Amino acid sequence: MITLDEFLALPTEKVANLVRAAGPQVCVFPINGTRRWFMLEYGDRQWDDPIGTYMDIASANHISLCKLVFDHGIDTLLTPTLGPDILLRGEEYMARIGSEGLARLAQGPDFMKFYAEYDVRVHFYGDHRKALASSPYAHLSDLFDQAAERTRNHKRFRLFFGIFGNDVAEAVAEFAVKYYQQHGKSPDRRAIVAMYYGEYVEPATFFIGFDKFSAFDYPLLNLGEEALYFTVSPSLYLSQRQLRLILYDYLYARSAPEPDYDTLSPQAKTRMRAFYRANEENVFGLGVLYDGIWYPCLAAEDLCKPLRIRA
Repeated sequence: MITLDEFLALPTEKVANLVRAAGPQVCVFPINGTRRWFMLEYGDRQWDDPIGTYMDIASANHISLCKLVFDHGIDTLLTPTLGPDILLRGEEYMARIGSEGLARLAQGPDFMKFYAEYDVRVHFYGDHRKALASSPYAHLSDLFDQAAERTRNHKRFRLFFGIFGNDVAEAVAEFAVKYYQQHGKSPDRRAIVAMYYGEYVEPATFFIGFDKFSAFDYPLLNLGEEALYFTVSPSLYLSQRQLRLILYDYLYARSAPEPDYDTLSPQAKTRMRAFYRANEENVFGLGVLYDGIWYPCLAAEDLCKPLRIRA
């Protein structure tokens, strides 16, 4: 098996070949924490249009992350983008960040150029048409449909934006009724998935989240077999090395078969016992609040100590 150091040093094309050789990969990557990322990286500057500048810079980095993922052999990317909580942030926020930002995904020149250059087929999934129907933003659903139609002949990559993709129950029920009326039988899973996402999508293989541990907004594809990863820093800080660390773990560490405990060596049992005893009170997913921000704790003892920052 290739070592981690060797994997990190490989040319990107060779990493992509190894990823594709492991089978079709469906990555779910909600790009979160963009506002705090922008505040930390650009908040000390003055802008004539701060919101417009935020969308310009965040969009450029969003596109760069999509390219990074695709370049590493992942051909299908789902990025849950907006959920019902957006409607609770106020009309002003929705008017600029929500409406303009979503329209940019569907028809912005920067995204259109990216879809063309990378040969990306785009879909917008979720209950957005119903959620936005009575709002000033109902036209966005038409823009989403137009983007899907405009890119439907693109073959190399697939990109799915989740817009109100949190609850699939009613959409599936409505589709099942229509399908039965047309075909005289209930739809199978493949037909339901294709209806919801615009085409058939294989089950998710891994998820890259940020902040509190929560995998969300990829209904019908979360069969419990996907590998879950969570970055400590906001999504836009994801680096090539960090992505490769995730891919190495996914391809080689998590795919290793379960050992036969009866044949474990005494040294292996000693190592296992020492590790578990040293970490018996630690829990993945614990966090502590500072300044209203939730920070993950890497050890249970950190809950009782001030936030430690390594210089």
